[in-house]
Amino acid sequence: EMWEKAIQLSKELADMYENKVFDYEGLGNLLKKRATFYENIMKAMRPQPEYFAVGYYGQGFPSFLRNKIFIYRGKEYERREDFNLKLLTQFPSAEKMTSTAPPGEEIKSSPKQYVQCFIVKPVMNLPPNYKDKPVPEQILNYYRANEVQQFTHSRPVRKGEKDPDNEFANMWIERTTYTTAYSFPGILKWFEVKQITTEEISPLENAIETMELTNEKISNIVQQHIWDRSLPVHPLSMLLNGIVDPAVMGGCTNYEKAFFTEKYLQEHPEDQDKIELLKHLIALQMPLLAEGIRIHGEKLTEQLKPLHDRLTACFRELKKKVEKQYGVITLPPSLTERKQSRSGSVVLPYIMSSTLRRLSVTSVASSVVSTSSTSSDSASSRPGSDGSILEPLLERRISTSSRAEELPMKDDGDNRISKLKRKEWSISKSQVIVEKE
Repeated sequence: EMWEKAIQLSKELADMYENKVFDYEGLGNLLKKRATFYENIMKAMRPQPEYFAVGYYGQGFPSFLRNKIFIYRGKEYERREDFNLKLLTQFPSAEKMTSTAPPGEEIKSSPKQYVQCFIVKPVMNLPPNYKDKPVPEQILNYYRANEVQQFTHSRPVRKGEKDPDNEFANMWIERTTYTTAYSFPGILKWFEVKQITTEEISPLENAIETMELTNEKISNIVQQHIWDRSLPVHPLSMLLNGIVDPAVMGGCTNYEKAFFTEKYLQEHPEDQDKIELLKHLIALQMPLLAEGIRIHGEKLTEQLKPLHDRLTACFRELKKKVEKQYGVITLPPSLTERKQSRSGSVVLPYIMSSTLRRLSVTSVASSVVSTSSTSSDSASSRPGSDGSILEPLLERRISTSSRAEELPMKDDGDNRISKLKRKEWSISKSQVIVEKE
């Protein structure tokens, strides 16, 4: 089912048939086959395999395995438990390690055999011609688990004393990236890890990533329901309930307690841009949730009515609070339009988090826009889920002091406006946003 690879090979063969051996009949048959490959990509379901990192530690292993890490590509629907069992069957005297942390020298130099196994996530490596374009989900899905050479594993690390009221304040993430000798899929099901890098992600950066992924998840489940009305509503219900109901996940209140305080700003003045970005992401979530609740209402059943009423009430309060504190975000209608290919089949574009930020417009900015300084070049460079750089909220925005002088306006007949006292103004791309005092 590697139809993308088959298309590449068919193009090579087509050149041979057309320009070298002049076999037009063979060329016609080949083009028909290639057409089925394209159709399969768009219509057929392909399960994504899991990837496992396996470390063989201890002097009891042969030299080609000893104290090395390998990335394995699992079979379709293969669970970690089944994969672990298969590993321990091959090495019956090996001891299974329960921790995912790198082992110490004591284990590496031990005469025994230790096996460490955990799931890693492939890092999507999109071809350049796909980047920043509305590529259908069916095409992107291939690159989530194929043509990959880097894999990540994240584990939480708590620094300082645990805050019983807010676990986000000191929850760091230790992220390890593994780079293999060759990319998957390959001639083998496993390749040795040739490079390992580790970085620590601060609680604020972790909050930004979490919001990015949540917004992306809401956007795409909403689109799936727009394009396929027959989808069950329960996954949407669970997602909305986990975000909107403060009794379930705590909502953005946890972030406010942890980061949106004078104390945090005084201790971390360099995080100003990241805080503004997090506020923007919180505001961006409101139009996405509104669309999700609208679709949820359209698919309402008697059993779901109490839940929908609670979702609506909670969202009304949440939206009122967020728009007052962080501004109103609007998204272009193109994100929620049902698109069809020329043949009439449904094309489902996957909207990435970076695209959502780029297309969003802050129409009312009460506390989102900084009025005293522009963004610095040393803004956050945490990669987003699509490999792009997290753009600071103020990157393309020019802010001025709230004490700016009066801005003269043109006379437009009946609606005569002589002067508008400007509180603040910002330019984002080609759109001018004017906030009246």
